[in-house]
Amino acid sequence: MREEQAALDIVQDAMLRLAEKYGDRPPGELPMLFQRILQNAIRDWFRRQKVRATWVTLFSSLLPGRGEDEDQDPLETLAVAGASNTEELPPDRLERVQVIEIIEQEIKNLPARQREAFLMRYWEELDVAETAQAMGCSEGSVKTHCSRAAHALATALRARGITL
Repeated sequence: MREEQAALDIVQDAMLRLAEKYGDRPPGELPMLFQRILQNAIRDWFRRQKVRATWVTLFSSLLPGRGEDEDQDPLETLAVAGASNTEELPPDRLERVQVIEIIEQEIKNLPARQREAFLMRYWEELDVAETAQAMGCSEGSVKTHCSRAAHALATALRARGITL
């Protein structure tokens, strides 16, 4: 892991999980438990980074002209969830809710197989092999369905005047 702060956060979170869930275990068991918890935390971090990178790539096709803000993260432009420290103004909240409803409508408009693959991969965070197994098709089919779904969503949202 190249990000020192992220690594320190992962280790700290793993230590907290160990203390919270396994504090009553004998001291001899703790090193093995900590190792497993840490491995899972690292895997989860990389999985989240992979999903985030996928969404950044998908949403980047919605951004208008790639000029001066080429390094801008499209996910950073989305409204922050309600549990944050920032206060969301009513017009902003209304706009966010409307955009989410439109995205949900457009997902419903996708062909069944594309919708199924898209939701499994990006909402359920299954990998390609798990999705292929669940759908009863090849991994190549899953990749094709997801790609077509992402392009169809980007096109539909752009046609409705939504830029993220």
